[in-house]
Amino acid sequence: MRLLAAVLAAMVVLTCGACSTGQRVDLGQDSGNLIAAISGEPDQLDPHKTSAYFSFEVLENVYDTLVEPDADLNMRPALAESWETSPDQLVWTFRLRPGVTFHDGSPLTADDVVYSYRRIIDEELTNVDKFSAITYVSATDDLTVRITLARPTPNLLTNLGGFKGMAIVQRANVEDGQIATHPIGTGPFSFVGQKSGDSITLRANDRYWGGAPQVPGVTYRFISEPSTALSALQAGEVDWTDAVPPQRVTQLRNDDSLHLAQTPSNDYWYLALNLARPPWNDVRVRQAVAYAIDRPSIVQATSYGTAQANQLAIPEGNPWFVPYDRYSQNLDKARALLQEAGVTPSTMDLLVTTEYPQTVTAAQVIADNLAPLGITANIRTVDFATWLDEQNSGRFDMLMMGWLGNIDPDDFYYAQHHTDGTSNAQKFSDPRVDALLDAGRTETDQQARKEDYAQAATLIADEVSYLYLYNPAVLQAWTPGLSGYEARRDKAIRFRDAVLDSGGADR
Repeated sequence: MRLLAAVLAAMVVLTCGACSTGQRVDLGQDSGNLIAAISGEPDQLDPHKTSAYFSFEVLENVYDTLVEPDADLNMRPALAESWETSPDQLVWTFRLRPGVTFHDGSPLTADDVVYSYRRIIDEELTNVDKFSAITYVSATDDLTVRITLARPTPNLLTNLGGFKGMAIVQRANVEDGQIATHPIGTGPFSFVGQKSGDSITLRANDRYWGGAPQVPGVTYRFISEPSTALSALQAGEVDWTDAVPPQRVTQLRNDDSLHLAQTPSNDYWYLALNLARPPWNDVRVRQAVAYAIDRPSIVQATSYGTAQANQLAIPEGNPWFVPYDRYSQNLDKARALLQEAGVTPSTMDLLVTTEYPQTVTAAQVIADNLAPLGITANIRTVDFATWLDEQNSGRFDMLMMGWLGNIDPDDFYYAQHHTDGTSNAQKFSDPRVDALLDAGRTETDQQARKEDYAQAATLIADEVSYLYLYNPAVLQAWTPGLSGYEARRDKAIRFRDAVLDSGGADR
């Protein structure tokens, strides 16, 4: 994502006067909009090319997918009202809802679905790995899409609708070059405009197939400092924010001026060592680093205890959870492993980004953790665009980032840990893991599939492809006058059912 996922693309950190509390956006004709404070500005608004969470906070409300996850992350109808599979599970046929239109009034047809999927596949865009099993996509009539697979794909629905990176786009919007700056979707809100460094405005789509939204529009303000966003919410200048300072959570639970949501998340934050660089290509050296890390301290420093320390990707309570506790901090084991490897690393380039302040905070704890091993962590703090470039170019010893919106294990394990994974920046390669991840993609027996992923997860941690740190909580807050909205485990920000009490401050 989802990288942050994972989950991600070039963005600009915003700390400007226009984003400070006390200055409400002049919405003009968009008076009455729900005002949402998000922590950064989208890099672009093409759902097939961006991987930035800030972009998807907006795009969640602009685009639709064939299917979509409900609150329990089970896949439900969206643009497709029904579907069926062949007995061998190699052909899936989707029936589209009749009467759906794009925001410019043009009708949605099966050709739009075919175009969207072929674009991702043919141009090898961000999420092309999710379509690896697809051999053919066709429109059998205006409202019917047929997808032919090379192998059974038990998580096809999740691949098609797990997040808006798989959105159905309009061909003309792509071909005229406007999709990145003026997207046209079928979602509950249409794009109105963007003020660089300040805000993005959406307007309610009265023709939305799921029913017209109850608010006239949504304005996203870019407020990079959580304390500023919270102050704006408490002052009635914004209606919703996910920029909640974790150190304030205990206090905010008793604050009647807002509603606080703390929801368990499937997201995770991790460290990755560059296996293309010695000595990190030696598993013993990576394991030494793993034994040096103090997760509880990192959790406290980054989230004030609101997150859950974890040595694997998936938290307890999730059906894919696997117990694992090999790497509790043990400096004696760490030193022994370095001695066995015959190396004494003295410095480490630790790449973090200002766009996600928790990476900077965690890096300071990690540097302290590594110091007793004689390793000096040189923390390199860059903007996110530079972080992405450095990651993709392999210019790091270790980096920290997160992966967002996870539903099915194939969403995160394959891309990040398969030899051919599209997000395997650490260059991990283990034929045992590859075989298990390949099997998990085709195994239709649910219990056997769980066993495949449990083994893969254990090997990934044993071999330190990633050094997992914690699962954060979803922290969001909104005005008591906002109803019909719920915080979700996958962090999908959906305002289509939101209702805003008109008795609030002038907007």
